Amino acid sequence: MGNDGGSIPTRRELVKEAARSLTISELKETRQEKQEYHWTTDPISNTPLVQPVVSDCSGKLYNKDTILEYLVEGSRKEDAERITRGAIKSLKDVVEVKFEVGSSGEQTSARENWVCTITGDKLGPGSKAVYLVPCGHAFSGAAIKEVSGEKCLACETEYAANDVIPIVPSVDMDIARLALRAKVLKEQGLSHSLKKASSGGKKRKKKDESVPTADGVKDAAADPSLKAETARLGVPEDASTTNGSKSINNASTASLTAKVLDEQDRAKKRKLENDNVRSLFSSRDQSKPSGKSGDFMTRGYSVPVSNKR
Repeated sequence: MGNDGGSIPTRRELVKEAARSLTISELKETRQEKQEYHWTTDPISNTPLVQPVVSDCSGKLYNKDTILEYLVEGSRKEDAERITRGAIKSLKDVVEVKFEVGSSGEQTSARENWVCTITGDKLGPGSKAVYLVPCGHAFSGAAIKEVSGEKCLACETEYAANDVIPIVPSVDMDIARLALRAKVLKEQGLSHSLKKASSGGKKRKKKDESVPTADGVKDAAADPSLKAETARLGVPEDASTTNGSKSINNASTASLTAKVLDEQDRAKKRKLENDNVRSLFSSRDQSKPSGKSGDFMTRGYSVPVSNKR
């Protein structure tokens, strides 16, 4: 009998293929696909990599115009912060990688062929390529190891051994070394390009430039527009403080404040003295009995004397 609902399937029957670790060949294939993608495509804009190309502290490659659009216009902000992990906050955090382009015979239609200046080896997926900080010239890993000295082979710029950056690293040791380098540079106040890291705050004004007083009013002697307004109103600079200007320490600012308050009071009085405004208010003496001009509820009605008890 079957299909009567009485049979209970076992786990082996439900799970056709148990979870397993990837084989070495599968790991190599996955790594090769990632290498191919990061060597040919900008991960933020998903467009082909075209020089000028820049790299961050982790060795990833980006189109320079994509980074500029992100920093200046804020385009693709979420994707950029997720991919870069917040490592790029200014152009100091990237280095322009200078690749040597191969001859036209070796160039493919897909993209430029980048080669090592010294050995002529192709730089791309599967190759161990590096670039130097701060000059940014790219070479094959073998060329840097074989040549003695710590000067760039293209421009003779000096560099430290820790400033040799692997391009699109896949080895765990290289990834860990780059992470440690970024941490050390951050503690030293330096960026990936070995320039002083941006503080992220605006520069403060000097003390002698527009210093506000305790109540937030600028000194008339330091503010040309305020000084001109004082002269226009005809206020002497040594006038005494009155009314609301008593709490202002500077005499010129206090006199100007008093003058403005006085003009406001006079303007208010002129509005109240207007005939149209005066007609809205009664001119009757409030101390005298209202009589017939009383409230409309009692107008024309008087209580009999007999009821007033």
